[in-house]
Amino acid sequence: MRRRERPPPAAFHASAPMRLDFAGGWTDVPSFSAREGGIVVNGSIELRAQVQLELGGQLLRLVSEELGETLECANSGGLTPGGKLPLLTAALRMFPVLGGFTLTTRCDAPSGSGLGSSGALGVALVGVLTRARQERLSDAESADQAWQVEAVEARLPGGKQDQYAAALGGFHRLSFRDPDVGIEPLTLDPAFATALERQLLLCYTNKSRVSGDTISRVMNAYERGDRTVTGALRAMKDVAEAMVEALRVADLARVGTLLSENWKHQQALDARMRTTEMAQLERAVAAAGGGALGGKAAGAGAGGAMFFLMKGDARAAAPAVAKAGARVLPFSWAVEGLKTW
Repeated sequence: MRRRERPPPAAFHASAPMRLDFAGGWTDVPSFSAREGGIVVNGSIELRAQVQLELGGQLLRLVSEELGETLECANSGGLTPGGKLPLLTAALRMFPVLGGFTLTTRCDAPSGSGLGSSGALGVALVGVLTRARQERLSDAESADQAWQVEAVEARLPGGKQDQYAAALGGFHRLSFRDPDVGIEPLTLDPAFATALERQLLLCYTNKSRVSGDTISRVMNAYERGDRTVTGALRAMKDVAEAMVEALRVADLARVGTLLSENWKHQQALDARMRTTEMAQLERAVAAAGGGALGGKAAGAGAGGAMFFLMKGDARAAAPAVAKAGARVLPFSWAVEGLKTW
């Protein structure tokens, strides 16, 4: 009896987590990372970017549910730079798939939140497209290719921490000396990780930011030799090293202090770093319940999300956050990075 062959799959899926950057964000961005080397400490969270690729049909159909945008074209010639959905089209130019298909993306966090959603989406796109092409990449290779998709092919400036957090999952100390990336996993005491999750208050200001504009201004200032910007970047690198030790020894108070110290240096990078909405949220959180041990912007700043390490259970501050015009985003730590199936 002849054995029937199993038909190839008609759909592929991938997901990758976003992250909270505890310290050192910005130092992973060229040209600082190329000249002086950067250090970032982050933890992946279970707010994920999701991608689905369904094969079939006559058209190439790209659907971004998080942006509410759709792009249809007859062939890959329509996936040109500078058009709609630049991250999706860039990924498909680097990892083309033959025939018609529908590529659908969605994110668990608001666009422009500062939680590394574009980096996570890039990693998920690389994951789903390489799986469809029957190619295998390591987690580090997936992260690097996702950065290539975003920063080189799509020409969207930024560092590499988001892609590595999304591909790897967990907590890491990441070092950057372009083009090399050093990966050092951080193992947190389980009880401390639980307390950190319970006491961290993650808030979205309800105003997104365009990080590329801020990144360009800051890095142009650095390349001009601006002493304030250069000093702030170097100080944030030092804070990142101190944060590694605070997490390792499970010192909640020290973690809170370092979050605020990092935020102080981050604000020195650009006059627009702390928006009116962010200042209003900070005041509301400081007055809520027992107050906060410290806090900072998530990601590049200039809008988006902020997170605070509260002195007690973070849920008690939710009413104050709502009154300030922001909203709490629920999260948990993500042990797994990129997943494909």
